[in-house]
Amino acid sequence: MQNVVLIVHLLLALCLIAAVLLQRSEGGGLGMGGGGGGISARSGMTGLHKLTWGFAIAFIATSLMLTVFAAQNASDSSVIDRLGIPAGSADDGSGLLPPAESLLPPSTDSDPLAPPPVE
Repeated sequence: MQNVVLIVHLLLALCLIAAVLLQRSEGGGLGMGGGGGGISARSGMTGLHKLTWGFAIAFIATSLMLTVFAAQNASDSSVIDRLGIPAGSADDGSGLLPPAESLLPPSTDSDPLAPPPVE
């Protein structure tokens, strides 16, 4: 079911893009131009405008449906739990990290290149 909704969602996205690109540019930006009606500044709803609104409403509906599907598929476990890694594997010293003693700089006693101490 989720795959069907996803395919419909993608087709609606393509149809919505095509419907928006086919509309006549009104100019002025943000729908503030156009002229069309004698009294109002808005032109009447054409068939393409109605189709665009229909595509937009259907696109939002499929977006919400996909969100519901994703929420149902999400469980209370984390991503690490889904990978199957045991919880204590990083803390057992299995060799993933070197021991802490090897990360420290060497002391002056054990450094063979250090000059001898002055007496």
